[in-house]
Amino acid sequence: MKKIKWRRADIILIAALLAVGGILAVVLLLTTSSGDKVNVRVAGTVTASYPLNQDASYWIDGVNGGRNLLVIEDGTARIEEASCPDGVCVHTGRVKRSGQSIVCLPNQVVVEILGENGNESDDIDITVR
Repeated sequence: MKKIKWRRADIILIAALLAVGGILAVVLLLTTSSGDKVNVRVAGTVTASYPLNQDASYWIDGVNGGRNLLVIEDGTARIEEASCPDGVCVHTGRVKRSGQSIVCLPNQVVVEILGENGNESDDIDITVR
């Protein structure tokens, strides 16, 4: 087995990349805001809107008889159960930041977090479909 010989330039490069990554992570954490509202879209139409600061559970009726269970607790939203075969929406986990979303394609359900001013994110001007 060959022993890897580290040169000074290798160590400097790795340290620089780690520093840049750390700075980017801090900037992203400080600039993204927590959302205060959850919008539910079914087949592209907003069907419900819920506050993130009130713990509750809601059944969402998707297309073709599909159903999703939206759980809001501790300022986060997640899909706990879904009738779709793949369950990607369930495995997405909790969302709480403005602009984050959970999508269930088979049931055509989108759960999106909105910020203080009712927008998905402060830095997005328009969404094109």
